[in-house]
Amino acid sequence: MTDAHPILIVGGGLVGASLAIALDAAGRDAILVEAGAPRAPAPAAPGDRNLALARATVNGLVAIGVWEHARAAATPITDIHVTRAGDFGSVRLSARAAGVDAMGWTLPAPALGAALASRLDRCTRLQRLAPARLEGLEYRDDAWGARLSTPEGEREVRAALLVGADGTDSFVRANLGIGTDEIDYQQSLFVATATPARAHQMRAFERFTDDGPVAILPLAQGRVGIIVTVAAAEADHIQAMADDDFCAEVQRRFGWRLGKLTRPGPRFRHDIRRVAASRIVGPRAVLVGNAAQTIHPIGAQGFNLGLRDALTLAELAAPATDPGAAGLLTAYAERRQADREATMAMSHGLASLACLPEPALGPLRSLAMLAMGVPPLRAAMTARGMGLRAGAPIAVREGQA
Repeated sequence: MTDAHPILIVGGGLVGASLAIALDAAGRDAILVEAGAPRAPAPAAPGDRNLALARATVNGLVAIGVWEHARAAATPITDIHVTRAGDFGSVRLSARAAGVDAMGWTLPAPALGAALASRLDRCTRLQRLAPARLEGLEYRDDAWGARLSTPEGEREVRAALLVGADGTDSFVRANLGIGTDEIDYQQSLFVATATPARAHQMRAFERFTDDGPVAILPLAQGRVGIIVTVAAAEADHIQAMADDDFCAEVQRRFGWRLGKLTRPGPRFRHDIRRVAASRIVGPRAVLVGNAAQTIHPIGAQGFNLGLRDALTLAELAAPATDPGAAGLLTAYAERRQADREATMAMSHGLASLACLPEPALGPLRSLAMLAMGVPPLRAAMTARGMGLRAGAPIAVREGQA
């Protein structure tokens, strides 16, 4: 059985689902191939991974009708405090100073997944194949043919535009023959939650240390999310720690700005590497989200960047007669270049420079912190922190939702 569709999206994760919804909202037919069967939303749990959503990201989720399903589970971030252990100076960013109600929001990842699922159920122009496994791709007659394995048997889909939204180890990217630039940071990330003795007051903290960065995010019910990066050689030791010892280690690195951290939730380990595609478009094909770039989690920019990929592509492809036309894909690559390169450079630079245990760099880092307090630079950093970038898709801009 062969079906013809204008756009085939491979990958039903956060970015792929967002793209499918954005296209549907714009009245464009598409087919979404998801490896797993749709699941009923699970209730929030203490060990859930928490996302830091930039203000621009929430603007985009409002625009495509997703945020209304997620808002109740979100916690605003009104202030961001950045410091470096051993250096003087700090950076303080404030929503109030920027004239907005919040710089961003924290949201449990399952809550965003459930919100996307609710919005997907309301799509009228979208066909979903789930579960379906992509077995092969063939480019012929100026279109892509995808061979899929489904519970009902093998199926072929032909599309004018193939979108790879299938994650870091993208099958689509490999079949397009697109190489990657990879960096193994020799680091692991631990994600957990805790209760601080002092109220977080909707503040987020980023603390750089010789051992790696620590981020503290405000959550509901007075809890905070903990994101701590450790050297790969220390990861097994950190993973084996008792809860009290883990809290003490976070406290040692973060300090006492929120008082004592107690009642830690389950912690989860993620090994860190950067995987950046050497190009993000091919003949009638495009990569978005982690398939295009998986970046260091410092600064929490992964999904924020991926959503801007998805919404830019939807903005260009939805009204096009031929969504896979070479000129359209060239325009997409050009629109995404500056944002993509700047965000990757920022995350890599922070990971490489801010945490290097080099005493000679201390004065330079301190001066940089102080310089960020100058109003024009602070305003520019605040705008970047909120995801408001030049050339960003219309949906994420202020006043567009």
